[in-house]
Amino acid sequence: MGREALCTARVGNDSAQVTALLESTTVVLRGELKRKWAIAALQNLRVDGGELRFEHGGEPVALSLGEKEAERWLKKLQTPPPTLAAKLGVSAANPALLIGPTEGTLDPALAEALAGGITTNMREARMLVAVLSNAAELPRMAEFHADMLCNTVWVVHGKGPDADPSDTLVRIAMRGWGYVDNKTSAVSDKLTATRYVRSAAPAKAGARKAAPKKTTTKPAPRKR
Repeated sequence: MGREALCTARVGNDSAQVTALLESTTVVLRGELKRKWAIAALQNLRVDGGELRFEHGGEPVALSLGEKEAERWLKKLQTPPPTLAAKLGVSAANPALLIGPTEGTLDPALAEALAGGITTNMREARMLVAVLSNAAELPRMAEFHADMLCNTVWVVHGKGPDADPSDTLVRIAMRGWGYVDNKTSAVSDKLTATRYVRSAAPAKAGARKAAPKKTTTKPAPRKR
């Protein structure tokens, strides 16, 4: 959702200047008062006198945002977030072909998102969803997609600094194979997905190249 405001907050009997953040699933207060509430747990949401008001666990909360900004926050809080299927663009009319994972089982959130729009027909698929378990699977995924008619592939992999493959590695490889990344979506606490669109004709020979690795430059031999 991505809204932020400096305001006075009243939480129960406490009052302070805070930075209020409206995030995708939480409302966060930073500053003299620190709180984090799940949006799904907020009750009696309303705007009153320029304040956004609600209750959480029986505790009253008021954020002095001003009339217009409070109305904007209220509208966003009352609008259901898009489903993962909607974020991915997967539906019965816009089916995806799935490959992976080669390790473990399919993430439950991703399985639910794909349930209403999955196909095994490479010609009917409007996109490829590739769940990668390690960086070595990148070239194979690119080769597989080169045989498909659709130009879109969602690359799904682990989150965090120790993820294999990492965001950077995936981006370098995909751009090197003629793809452009244009959207990112969280899949779950452990997985993230980035949408890549093929901007050049598929080249299977190029996809056979290994994922990028660090290289070292050897000094040129000295002439005698």
